[in-house]
Amino acid sequence: MAKILVVEDEEHVASVIKDWLVRERHMVEVVDDGETAIQCLLVNKFDLVVLDLRLPGMPGMEVCRRYRASGGDAHILMLTAQSSLDAREAGLDVGADDYLSKPFELRELVARVRALLRRPAARVPDVLNVGNLVVDLRQAKVFRDSSEIKLVPKEFDLLVFLLRHPGQCFSAEALLERVWVSSSTALTETVRTHIKTLRKKIDSSGQPSVIQHIPGYGYKIEIQDASRV
Repeated sequence: MAKILVVEDEEHVASVIKDWLVRERHMVEVVDDGETAIQCLLVNKFDLVVLDLRLPGMPGMEVCRRYRASGGDAHILMLTAQSSLDAREAGLDVGADDYLSKPFELRELVARVRALLRRPAARVPDVLNVGNLVVDLRQAKVFRDSSEIKLVPKEFDLLVFLLRHPGQCFSAEALLERVWVSSSTALTETVRTHIKTLRKKIDSSGQPSVIQHIPGYGYKIEIQDASRV
């Protein structure tokens, strides 16, 4: 059971989200504007916040920024009507942990909440390193020797997921469940295709692949001489 704050100004949407989360046996509070949200967050302890981007009084981005600046460490799932990479970058820049584009399936929202709640409470680093690759989580960008490598969103998600679980091997089915969550159109072949294209982009010529394939088990990243900063 977790304590969750839902910040959503559309009454029907907020009500439905609350109902679904209560079914998952969470304690849920709802507020409908940014000013009330930040006051509530600064006074009370929450495990997770479902935060709409467009709010009366104070935008969701500002709520997130102020909450993080105050030392707030609850997981934040941001809801936005924008699905562009720019919107994703903006949310990560101010401290959101994940985002979900509207309209969304409630099953996916609940699945993302479960995934976030499985993460440690401590804040993850802003930058992940492996070999000569640098993954900047705030900017949602990947660099090799200061040169940016362009990734599509799911390639980025795959790389970050494997980096956050160094040494752990995941099958294509497991990656589909953990990275694609409840997408009804994605298949295990989709995962394999993304890994293939990701490898082409991030691997260095003549060097072993960053993403190891273990036949019969799946895929993993071993971090030995790499470090997290």
